Amino acid sequence: MQHFNPNVRFWRHGLSILLLAACGGGGGDRSQTVPVAPLMLNLPRSGIDSAGLAVIVADGDRQSEAISAYYQAARGIPAANIIHVKLATGADQISAADFAALKAEVDAKLPAAVQATLLTWTAPSRVVGSCTMSITSAMAFGFDAKYCGAGCVATAASPYFDSESVQPWVDFRIRPSMLLGAGTLAEARALIDRGVSADASFPVGEGFLLRTRDSARSVRYPDYPSLPSLWSGRLLLDYLDNPATGASDSLSGKSGLLFYFTGLAKVPEIASNSYRPGAAADHLTSYGGLLPSANGQMPITSWLAAGATASFGTVAEPCNFTQKFSRASVLIDHYYRGDTLIEAYWKAVEWPGQGLHVGEPLARPFADKPSFSVVNGEYLISTRMLRPGSSYALEYRETATGAWIQLADFTPAQARAQTLHAPLAPAGASQLRWLAPCPGNIQQQCVLSQSG
Repeated sequence: MQHFNPNVRFWRHGLSILLLAACGGGGGDRSQTVPVAPLMLNLPRSGIDSAGLAVIVADGDRQSEAISAYYQAARGIPAANIIHVKLATGADQISAADFAALKAEVDAKLPAAVQATLLTWTAPSRVVGSCTMSITSAMAFGFDAKYCGAGCVATAASPYFDSESVQPWVDFRIRPSMLLGAGTLAEARALIDRGVSADASFPVGEGFLLRTRDSARSVRYPDYPSLPSLWSGRLLLDYLDNPATGASDSLSGKSGLLFYFTGLAKVPEIASNSYRPGAAADHLTSYGGLLPSANGQMPITSWLAAGATASFGTVAEPCNFTQKFSRASVLIDHYYRGDTLIEAYWKAVEWPGQGLHVGEPLARPFADKPSFSVVNGEYLISTRMLRPGSSYALEYRETATGAWIQLADFTPAQARAQTLHAPLAPAGASQLRWLAPCPGNIQQQCVLSQSG
C-alpha cells in the first residue's frame, strides 16, 4: 500500500481532484489512445466567507447603519444577509425577555446558509436574566442559564470548541457571533480596513504570551511556555515569565505584533505598540467585555483602538476559570491553518457563555490556497489546513457498490503549508472519497466528500 509522507498536509477548500489516465486499444495503434474521463471529487470549502456571514443592524442608530454599509461594501456581504432590527443601543445591557424577542426576529430573517453573525453596535454587550450572558454568546446559543450560571460556577461547554467544523450552524445549530466594537465610525472603518488587508498576508509577526505578577489573572500561563519552540520556524512567539525574571508586566514600543495575551485588570502602553492586520490580543480580567465601561477595568475595545483586529473578555464576574477565556494554543493553531478570526477565537474558548467576542470577523491572514496537479504520474496537493496528529485517508472504489480501497493515508506532524504526494488511482476507479476528522468529534473519521 502506498502512503503519504506523514509530515504533509491536505486541504478543506472547494476544489476538484482530477484523476487522469489513458488506455489504448488491444493490439491497435497506441499512438491513438483514448483518454479516460476525469474522475472528480469536490471537497468542502475551508470556512466561513462573506456569503456565510450576516450583519445585524440596529435601525435608527446612525453609527450602526453606517458601519453596516461600510462593512457590506468592504466584504461583499450579500444584501439578503443584512438584517435590520429594532434595538435600543443606549444601555450596556438588554433583558432576557427583550433579547428573546430580538433573537426571534433575527432568526426569522436569517438566510439558511448563514453560519455566523456580526453585530454592528457597541451596547448592549450583555443579556441579563437569571444570570448574565454576553450578547455574542446569547446570539449564538440563545439565552440559557447553563451558559452563565450564578456566581463562580462552571458553565456549559461549547461544542464548537477546538472543533474541525467549517459550518457551525450545520454541525451544531449555533452561529458564532462577534460584535464589531469600535467606539467611533472612523475607528470602525479603520478596523474593517485592517481586517480586509490581513487576508492572505501570511505574517511572521511577533506574538507575546505574558505571565504577569497578577497571579489571579495569569492562570492561563501553563499553556504558554511550549508555544515558542512548537512554532519555531513558522511563527515568532515569545513567552515572558515576569514573576520569575523581574521583567515588566506589559510591552512597550514593540512593532509588528500578531498576538498579545496577558493577565491584568488594566494593560498599560498598549497603544505604544504597533499591530499587524489581523492581530488578536486580550487580557484576562473580570469585566473587560462589559462595554463601554468595563466596570473600571480596561475594556477589550481598547485593544481595537490600539490597532488589534479582535479581542475577547467577559461581561460578568467569571472567576478565573481558564475555560472561560481564550486558549492561545488553540487560537493560534486554528488561525494559522486558515480559519477566519471569528472561527479561531470562538474555537479557542471552551466555556464562552459569559465572554464577548469583538473585532472584524472575516480577517484571514493565513488563508489557504490549495492546489492540485498531476506531475510525473502522481498527485501533488499543496495546502496548510490539516490538523496535526489527526488521521486522514483518500479511498477509491471501482464500482458503485464495491468495497472502498485505501489509496493513501497519513497523519500530519505539524501545521504548515506543505505539498503532499499521492499515487494516482487506477484507471478503472469510478469513485473517490475523502475521510477526515469529524467536525464534532476529531477522534473519529467522517466522509467529508465523495465523488458522484
